[in-house]
Amino acid sequence: MEHTQITALGEILIDYTPLPDSDAGMAVFEQNPGGAPANVLACAAKLGRRTAFIGKVGDDIQGRFLTDTLKKTGIDTHALLVDGRYFTTLAFVELSERGERSFSFARKPGADVQLSPEELDRELISHSDILHFGSLSLTDEPARSATMEAVLLARRSGAIIAYDPNYRPLLWTSRDAAMEQMRIPLPLVHLLKVSDDEVEYLTDCSDPQEGAERLVHQGLRCVVVTIGNQGALVAAKEGSVMVPGFPTRAVDTTGAGDSFWGGFLTRVSECGKPLEQITFQDFQFFARFGNAVASLCVEKRGAMPAMPHREDVLRRMQTAGEWSPDTVK
Repeated sequence: MEHTQITALGEILIDYTPLPDSDAGMAVFEQNPGGAPANVLACAAKLGRRTAFIGKVGDDIQGRFLTDTLKKTGIDTHALLVDGRYFTTLAFVELSERGERSFSFARKPGADVQLSPEELDRELISHSDILHFGSLSLTDEPARSATMEAVLLARRSGAIIAYDPNYRPLLWTSRDAAMEQMRIPLPLVHLLKVSDDEVEYLTDCSDPQEGAERLVHQGLRCVVVTIGNQGALVAAKEGSVMVPGFPTRAVDTTGAGDSFWGGFLTRVSECGKPLEQITFQDFQFFARFGNAVASLCVEKRGAMPAMPHREDVLRRMQTAGEWSPDTVK
């Protein structure tokens, strides 16, 4: 079996994103494909990586729409299963005037948390260079056990393990339960992305730099803390540094962190180095590339539909005086 460069496991869902009210004054929502792990893959696929998704949707209009969307994006969907017992998960997104998001969910439960360990595509996992997952597949069984089993299998197979612990309070029974479950995978993780307002859930420390350094001390190879339009803090055993973002005019921040991580993991995949040979300087460059990706993503509506093409990312970096054919392929 040919190796998949980046495989992601977890939730795939519909983001219903608000549009201007109807003529009758009623709220109007636009159907957008979403789910953080799927967003990361959509970004990496548009940037040229060979990707595959592991998850579950319902046997409904939304599930078929999501499957078709992944296929059109170039993502391998043979491990995306259909479960007729449950509906595809839906998220309703509310945007502030600044483009910041809040969520409501139809997931009681949704098909995405019904993936069981027995349903995992073990061959795909064992032939993946990078396995990425998030924390929303840890909220409920059987997906929680399936996620941990996939991570263990991938790690035994030599894959790089990447983790993005998104915190959505409405999907957890309590804050304490979320903190407990979100921390369990950390000893198995190599690369971690976390937003500045979520660091505390993993470390009991609200300061991004101190929290990131604590996580590195626990054994993670690289921790990246995204800090809105300021950029990203990169921490590794060699130290920590702030990598600035790019100027942008945000329309919708849905998928911003996922696009950053898709760009970052794309560069990890492309560098051709074993994890232990990737340098601190490499990680900084990967974050700068990810920042360029995210700055383009937020200028469009939705998550997957807003993921930029490679030439647009290179053009943004070139405009900042950072691009040359020798440094970015």
